Amino acid sequence: MNEKPITSMTGYGILAMAVFCTLLAAGLAVARLGIIIPGFFFLVATILFMGITVINPNEAVVCTFFGDYVGTMKQNGLRWVNPLYRKAKISLRARNLNGQTIKVNDKMGNPIEIAAVVVWRVSDTARALFDVDNYVNFVQIQSEGAVRFLTSSHSYDSMEDESETEGVTLRDNTGLINKFLEQELDARLTQAGVEVMEARISHLAYAPEIAGAMLQRQQATAVVAARKQIVEGAVGMVEMALARLAEKDVVQLDEERKAAMVSNLLVVLCGEKSVSPVINAGTLYN
Repeated sequence: MNEKPITSMTGYGILAMAVFCTLLAAGLAVARLGIIIPGFFFLVATILFMGITVINPNEAVVCTFFGDYVGTMKQNGLRWVNPLYRKAKISLRARNLNGQTIKVNDKMGNPIEIAAVVVWRVSDTARALFDVDNYVNFVQIQSEGAVRFLTSSHSYDSMEDESETEGVTLRDNTGLINKFLEQELDARLTQAGVEVMEARISHLAYAPEIAGAMLQRQQATAVVAARKQIVEGAVGMVEMALARLAEKDVVQLDEERKAAMVSNLLVVLCGEKSVSPVINAGTLYN
């Protein structure tokens, strides 16, 4: 079912007529001019009042006639329609859904905790009221389902020891993950007449039972990466030192002394603590 507009009249003139008929009916009743005429004007006033409705900004009124969908009024202000229409108000304002933190296994089977924030609003009032039972509850359940599906389709983090590196991960590709979440929610909530304005991950962490082990793995990965960079820099410095010594012809080193010099320089450059040098002041001959 798709939304369709309905024409309505301005309600200010109708409100004035209803008030006038009410006062006239009261006056005739006080004057004791019978029951039929005052009752007629009172009935007219009641019918006019029944058709009046107030529509606030970013609000809509869905009208049905004996179970048949007639249309939706979105004109703001005091409006009047057929008094036999049954009217239901629905808000068109943007709403926030702060999802609960849930525990889900990622693509690699690691349990993680994840939560999302969704900004949404009703875009089709007919679908929101007639195609689903409760559109607010529908948004909550489908949002949790989308988060679970997204989590199970991606890894929390890339593992360097894996043969194939994960292209998109939950931790390293936040922008893409939020975009995928919006697309998944749009596909799920379109049937409810709901538009997803924004969706983003608000909480992401390993589950407590594996958080310690994963922290150690991350620390080890960081240490290995740092040591790798240090070794690469040290090797470059050693190569530069040997090349400059050979270029300046400062000293002639055979292969054994070059190996000893390279070993000493690597120990100095790659050591975690400051090295205390030992200076050879001379050689004692007997």
